[in-house]
Amino acid sequence: MASKYNDSLFPTDSCYICKTEIDLGRRRTSDMYSGNRTSKYHNRRKDGFDSQKEFNRYAELALLQRAGKISDLQRQVRFELIPAQYKNNKCIYRSCTYVADFVYMENGEKVVEDSKGFKTPEYIIKKKLMYQRYGIIVKET
Repeated sequence: MASKYNDSLFPTDSCYICKTEIDLGRRRTSDMYSGNRTSKYHNRRKDGFDSQKEFNRYAELALLQRAGKISDLQRQVRFELIPAQYKNNKCIYRSCTYVADFVYMENGEKVVEDSKGFKTPEYIIKKKLMYQRYGIIVKET
């Protein structure tokens, strides 16, 4: 059974009984490693930001900072949730970190903000760990 490729991103194969083409529902390997690969959640990168939504939110926050409503605006701030685990001077588990999209000061309080289009199970756990470790509730936009 020889595999054929049509013009779409997904490979097809033909049924050995009726010879009709079947969409296998997976990407060709050449498409996965090309520069035209789409992201996992189909977001579009924009000017160094992970998504258009994140870019738009940064523009809003930059305006608020210029107006004096917020201060100390930072992007992509890393928080260590669980430190690395060592046994006999050998790292057996790497540290678990959370990277916040934006961190800024508003009315004297630190605000940690994340632009989310889709909440992954990993994000939900890390959000809870942020509260448990640092006492910070992540603001979602």
